[in-house]
Amino acid sequence: MKIITINTNKIKNIFEELTSSFSGKISFDSDEYTLEINNNFAKGSIVGSAFNDNIFCLQFDMVFSEDTSVNIANPHISPVYFAYCSKGNLSHSFGLSGIERKLKKFQTAIVSSKQNENNILFFEKNVSTKLTLIVIGTHVSVNNQQNSLNLKVKETFFEKTDGENFFYVGSYNLKIAENIEQLNAVTQTGIVRNLLKEGILKIILALEIQQHSDDMKNYLKETNCLTLREMEEIKQLSDYIKNNPEEPFTIKSLSKKSGLSPNKLQEGFKMIHDRTVNDFITHMRILKAEILIRNSDLNISEIVYCIGFTSRSYFSKIFKQKFNCSPKEYKFNQSPLAITA
Repeated sequence: MKIITINTNKIKNIFEELTSSFSGKISFDSDEYTLEINNNFAKGSIVGSAFNDNIFCLQFDMVFSEDTSVNIANPHISPVYFAYCSKGNLSHSFGLSGIERKLKKFQTAIVSSKQNENNILFFEKNVSTKLTLIVIGTHVSVNNQQNSLNLKVKETFFEKTDGENFFYVGSYNLKIAENIEQLNAVTQTGIVRNLLKEGILKIILALEIQQHSDDMKNYLKETNCLTLREMEEIKQLSDYIKNNPEEPFTIKSLSKKSGLSPNKLQEGFKMIHDRTVNDFITHMRILKAEILIRNSDLNISEIVYCIGFTSRSYFSKIFKQKFNCSPKEYKFNQSPLAITA
């Protein structure tokens, strides 16, 4: 097994150590590091950024040719790690001889170790793995003790362990996967990129903390949980609807396409999107309509037809509910000087 050791919690030094271990090409832009790797040992990329409140994020999109462990040394004040697996799976242990616990696709792990206990991440060989690791420092400055995010995280996930190791793996959650996709889709540069990524990152963090809270509340209750296969089917359907909202979808056709029952479809969409299937389709059509109004020369009637609606009055009604103005007013108010992030 190949062992990679990280001995620091400073993002610049982390990438220096990763580059030394993996080789590859490193680049830096607006507080964001990217390490591209393509050799006999590993292929893929590692992206990392540091943000306010002593937060930094590492994203692994990797395939290793042999089993690999990333050994994260524990600093004097242990941070809290929020790990989310978007693809593949991996395992974690406290120390090399500790018990391995698996983190599967669409799951969050929250980890905090006692002092002098390293966190070990195990990547399986020949498995394409995408991992987002958010690290929250638990050091709280003297001038920022009352409402500090670091303090709240420390109180929730660290101090209650009485200095012992803390490990939690959550239920499957696709909302987090969707926000990670948004994080990776940011195309802006400079300070705009940094601000957008920080905002999305804190939404992801909030979803992970909420997942933990919900799981604790439901621990003793019987819940209707979707299996991983069902979650993957819902994810694929959601992506297909997003990319093709104009298609004449029905519950029956989507059920046949996915192999899921109508009840499972509704359960999955309510759990993941907080919407029924039909509401989700309508929502995606309205979002596409807004893009067409801003970026095309089509008139409103043509746009209504393009996105799969049959009634212009119904379209205008739900468009106004979302954007607080009619489609015609929205198009009129578009300015070539307007800047949209």
